[in-house]
Order: sequence, then C-alpha cells, then structure tokens
Amino acid sequence: MTDTNAALIDVLADRAGTYALLARFFRTEADGEFLAQLRTSRYPARTGVPAADRGYRLIVSYLSHAPADALTELAIDYTRTFIGAGNDGFSAAYPFESVYTSPKRLMMQDARDEVLMLYRAAGLEKRESQKEGEDHLAFELEFMEILVERSIEALRKGDEELAVSYLLQQRNFLADHLCRWYPMMAEDIEKFARTAFYRGAGSLTAGFLASDREFLDDLLADVEDVSAADAEAVA
Repeated sequence: MTDTNAALIDVLADRAGTYALLARFFRTEADGEFLAQLRTSRYPARTGVPAADRGYRLIVSYLSHAPADALTELAIDYTRTFIGAGNDGFSAAYPFESVYTSPKRLMMQDARDEVLMLYRAAGLEKRESQKEGEDHLAFELEFMEILVERSIEALRKGDEELAVSYLLQQRNFLADHLCRWYPMMAEDIEKFARTAFYRGAGSLTAGFLASDREFLDDLLADVEDVSAADAEAVA
C-alpha cells in the first residue's frame, strides 16, 4: 500500500465514522448508550465549515447542560421534530426524501423507488426489522457509510480502480439524493426542534454533507487529471 493510499484510508475512515454518527441521530430517539458515546467523544474545535461548527457547538452545549430527564426531553423532541402530530407533509421535519421531492410531500414516492434500486444494485436487502421506507435519512446516510467502507477495503487490497468506482458512487448519491433534499429538511429541523441537541444534529449534517460533496469533487478531479495524464503519456 502506498503512503498516499494509507493517508486516504485514514480520511475515508473518518468519513465513514461521521456518516455512522449522523445516521444514529436520525434512526431513532437517543438512548443512554448514545448519550454516553457522545459525552466521551472528541469534537473538532473548528472544521472550517460554519454549519458543522455550529452543529458541534450546539450538541456539546446540550450535553454539558443536559437536565436529569434528558432522555425524556429528547424523546419528546424527537417525536415533535421528526414524527409530528399532523397528517400532512408540513407538520414536522419528516426524514424521508420523498416528502421533500414529491409535489404533495408524500412518503413512498419516486425517490423511495430510486434509492431502493441503488441499494439492490449494491447487493443490500431490506432488514426484516426495518419498517420505514428506504428513503429514510438514516438509511441513506448508512448507505454512504457502506460505500465509504467498500472504498477503504478496495484500497487495502490495492484495487484503486474499484475504490474510485465506489467514490464515484458516493459523489453521485450525494448529488442526486442527499444534497438535493436534505437542506430543505435542515430548515424544517430548525423550525420544529426545541433542543440544541437536535438543532445541532441538523446543522452538523447540513455542513458535513455539503463539505463532503466538495471533498469528493476535488478528490475525483485529481484522479481524473492523473488518468488523463497517464492516457496522454501512453499515446
């Protein structure tokens, strides 16, 4: 393994960990184990991405001043923010791509069918315990985590071409899905969330997704430049 690939693997591993963290925020309400994990985690003082920095500050602030009944408070806020009490698509920050990409803000629309095809093409099947639609934000974040892990494994095996193909899939999924609809959900989180915990999660996710897309654009541009140079040299 080259030093360049080893350094890239470290960066990719950090990305995979962040995607796993973000998915956990939205998968279900926080429990004691998750809060304990967050309290023992180390957070960057400054990432250079304002939305991400704000997100970290809000989360740390909540954890530092959490009330004794924090789990109850967060469970109530999770329900208020992501499930809501209304029967229309405007009553909460519903964590489904279909809600933000369909004209009537309904679930189980074209976006769900699109991501389902991508999951199946990647060899992923729906878990029996999975009740939510496949375009749930947590599942889309977990899909990115899986693709990142696969690119890491390819690099470890020395298969750079396969690694690049997984990186391309990540960039395309961000461009076609997460970065296309999540910013609208982030605005709704700001509107409906009452705790700094979930406002922080929303802001952190928005900042990370935007910066990660830029990272992939830059990384793949470098790869494409090298490939073009190699092609010219062969010619």
